Amino acid sequence: MTGASGFCGAAVARLADAGGHDVVCLGRRPGPVGVHVSWDASREQPVIEGVDAVLHLAAAVGDPRAGREIEAAYRAVNVDGTERLFAAAAGIPVVWVSSASVYRPGPYAGAVGEGHPRDGQLSAYGRTKAAGERLALAAGAVVLRPRAVYGDGDRHLLPRLRRVVRAGRAWLPGPDVAMSLTAVENLAAACLAALTWPGGAYNIADAEPYRRDDVIGRALGVPVRHLPAGVVRGLAQVSPTLSRYAVDQLTDGMVLDIGRARAQGYRPEVTWS
Repeated sequence: MTGASGFCGAAVARLADAGGHDVVCLGRRPGPVGVHVSWDASREQPVIEGVDAVLHLAAAVGDPRAGREIEAAYRAVNVDGTERLFAAAAGIPVVWVSSASVYRPGPYAGAVGEGHPRDGQLSAYGRTKAAGERLALAAGAVVLRPRAVYGDGDRHLLPRLRRVVRAGRAWLPGPDVAMSLTAVENLAAACLAALTWPGGAYNIADAEPYRRDDVIGRALGVPVRHLPAGVVRGLAQVSPTLSRYAVDQLTDGMVLDIGRARAQGYRPEVTWS
C-alpha cells in the first residue's frame, strides 16, 4: 500500500496487519507496520513486486492558496504519481482512494451519488484528485470517495475547524445543514473489503449524515453561532487563511448516497461520538 505514513493510510495498514495480511508500505516514510519500500510519488516509478493487490492512499492533500506552483505540486503526486503507479502495477488489482471533493460544488438537491458531475472543483486538491481518479477508473480500479475523514491522528479536519473559534464561540457560515462524514475506521474497513469489489466508484461515509452544528459544537466544545454565508465567501476572496472551498465544505451540506457500497456489503459501524 501507499501513503501508510499518513492519517488514513496508517489506519488501513494497521487493520490489514491485524487481519493477517503481509503489508508492504511504499512511500517516503515507513508505515506503522510491515516492510518499507522507498517511493517518492511526485517523481519516481514505484517498485511493486510480489504483492497480490495495491491500496493507493498516497496523495497531496490540504487547501493551500491557488497558484501555478501549487497546482503543479499537487498534479505531480495525485495525477503523475497515479500514472506511474498503474504502469508499475500492471495486472495487479488496485483500490484507489479518492475523495468526495471531486464532485461539482453544490448546493445539492438531494443525496450525491457516484454519477454526480465531477467538474468545477474549487481547489488544487479537488481538481487533481478528479484527474487522478479518471486514470484509475480507466484502468479498471476500485475508486473510493470518502468525505471529511475524521478520527484519532487527524491532522487536517479538526485543526481547520479550530480556526472558526473566537471568543468561546464557533462562528460558522450560513444556517445549519446535514452533511456526511467518514470515520477513518469505516474507510479502512472499506479499503480492505473493496479488494473483492467490481471496478468502479463507490461513495464511503458513515451510516447516516450528521447535523453540522451539532457535530462541530461537540468537537470543539463551544456553542455555535452563524454568520451570513455571503459575507464569509467575500472574506475568503481576500483572506490568506480562508478559502472558498473551505466555506463551501461547511455550507453546501453534501450528503453522500452510499447505496452502491452497501450493495457490496459495506456496513459502516463507527459513528461520531
